[in-house]
Amino acid sequence: MEVGFVGLGNVGSKLAGSLLRNGHDLTVLDLDQSLVSDFVARGAKSASTPAELMRLSDVVITCLPSPAASAATVRAMLPVAGPGKTWMEMSTTDVDVMKDLAAQMAAEGGSAVECPVSGGCHRADTGNISIFAGCDRATFERVLPLLTTLGRRVLHTGDIGSASVLKVMTNYLATANLLTLCEALVTMKAAGIDLNTTYEAIRISSGTSFVHETESQVILNGSRDISFTMDLVKKDIGLFQKIAAAAGVPLEISPLLIDIFEDGIARYGERELSPNIIRRLEDATGLSILAPGFPAQMTDEEPEAPGHEVVPKGQGVNKYHGKL
Repeated sequence: MEVGFVGLGNVGSKLAGSLLRNGHDLTVLDLDQSLVSDFVARGAKSASTPAELMRLSDVVITCLPSPAASAATVRAMLPVAGPGKTWMEMSTTDVDVMKDLAAQMAAEGGSAVECPVSGGCHRADTGNISIFAGCDRATFERVLPLLTTLGRRVLHTGDIGSASVLKVMTNYLATANLLTLCEALVTMKAAGIDLNTTYEAIRISSGTSFVHETESQVILNGSRDISFTMDLVKKDIGLFQKIAAAAGVPLEISPLLIDIFEDGIARYGERELSPNIIRRLEDATGLSILAPGFPAQMTDEEPEAPGHEVVPKGQGVNKYHGKL
């Protein structure tokens, strides 16, 4: 299978690296030619346009920073996207944009899969990230071997649109967790509690979480580097708010999260690293939330292993799988 990949940024470069490391025939495309050159030096091929990439590939994966960027790329591929061609969207995107582009791909005879990832750049780098996949079951079965190379845990979420909604939801929850952790760390510092001890108290208790065990560490180190920026957080939580509003759900916490990140962007810039949202409280209190012994960047200590499908509890019999 010939695989094309568009978008070699923080997450995309790591996902594409997993494909290359595991022996897939890979052709890449990015606006930054230095990123393309690095992949070519490691054995990939390159294409100069999205249409050329689709022509050369059986499957084209996009991992881009915004729904607009994905839409422009896919529309450029559509004229050569016929039967036997598959587009896989690994960005966090707008569900309405995803559905529209998938319909256009189907009209040309191709297939579409929305497969956003969750778990952080450090897990994308080792192929241990989680993947949500929205598409019909037959298409899912066809691309599952590729998905289990890209990630460790793969969840078929249903039809096109379902994965985008679930991914935005998980990013909303992660953002809410980040902000409460910021408040907890600053409050403990102000109360005179040692921050190393605070970290462990959270980690071994009911207060722990994936966000704590990753982002709290780079906050305490001072690097605040998880390769994710405030503008991307604002985009994701804004998409979640849009879903809730369309469904008529009167959220109370979500608008507050948006306000906090809008304020953070106004203060520190849209490309500021997202864990540095804690600076709002550091500035307000004059406290420095740092502690020794924590890493500047997260690394995945779990060894790379073959991925597998995650089956939701309570599912019955599926004609493709037999008993689930």
